[in-house]
Amino acid sequence: MSQFVTPGSAGERRLTAVEFQHLAAVPAAVEWFANIDNPRTRRAYQGDLEDFCGFVGLTAADEFRAVTRAHVLAWRAQLETRGLAGATIRRKLAALASLFDHLLESNAVAGGNPVHGVKRPKIESNEGKTPALGDHQAKALLDAPSADSLKGLRDRAILAVLLYHGLRREEAAQLMVGDIQERRGIKHLQIHGKGGKLRYLPLHPIAAERIYAYLQCSEHHLEDARAPLFVPLRGRKTGAGMTANGIYTMVGGYAEAAGIDVAGLGVHGLRATAATNALEHEADIAKVQAWLGHANISTTRIYDRRQLRPEDSPTFKVRF
Repeated sequence: MSQFVTPGSAGERRLTAVEFQHLAAVPAAVEWFANIDNPRTRRAYQGDLEDFCGFVGLTAADEFRAVTRAHVLAWRAQLETRGLAGATIRRKLAALASLFDHLLESNAVAGGNPVHGVKRPKIESNEGKTPALGDHQAKALLDAPSADSLKGLRDRAILAVLLYHGLRREEAAQLMVGDIQERRGIKHLQIHGKGGKLRYLPLHPIAAERIYAYLQCSEHHLEDARAPLFVPLRGRKTGAGMTANGIYTMVGGYAEAAGIDVAGLGVHGLRATAATNALEHEADIAKVQAWLGHANISTTRIYDRRQLRPEDSPTFKVRF
């Protein structure tokens, strides 16, 4: 295709907004975008598609038919020269592969998927990037908020929900009072996960105790079961719940107060702590995958650090 750039000119060709709108107007592509429920994923995938189209030089809908594996390989090589993380390159290739799968199903293109067979970077270990707390640190964090104030009771409940259930911060922020439900005689949390997927997690007794102590003091649950479970202390009458960023800031504040100096610690670090702890106590990894709401078990394996426990190191088997 004459309008395709060569790998040597990688990065020079970029779509104008008008050109990209022409591509986004392809009926099959519109349907593909519409099927991506998570807005953050949709934005990321749109950027990934725009990146590929700009690199290759696609400006018309029918040009998708001429894309070959060679074009995808050249794009991957250019992404690597840009110094992008392996996880980012994997996501970009996954976005393109997903689009072509849909185009094939819709008969918008013929042949096979040009992304299939293109090697993707290995999944990088998040060890050191998403740190997990030790048991003593997790206990210190759980006990950091005071139990003598509404704010302290709320924050104790949030930390318990995060550390005993491994929630994402967005999932914790979206919890409603009515998401505490009884299933088969056991209290559960109804979690609104990525892509609008629901999962139900048995409510840990300590988290339950803290939630009910908080609600007993707040009493906002008496007004409406659809009210947010965790509400900000300022502007409570607005009906809005705590934001994901608010929860992130709260975790960092209590970690500092508890003297927990762990680089990169955030809500995701508490999620890693919960998953690591569950696996170390012999939880089945497939059940941990469902518990965390992971689409792929390879993501869950990042948290399986049982082979990395210092206490199991041969160092401590040496005797003189």
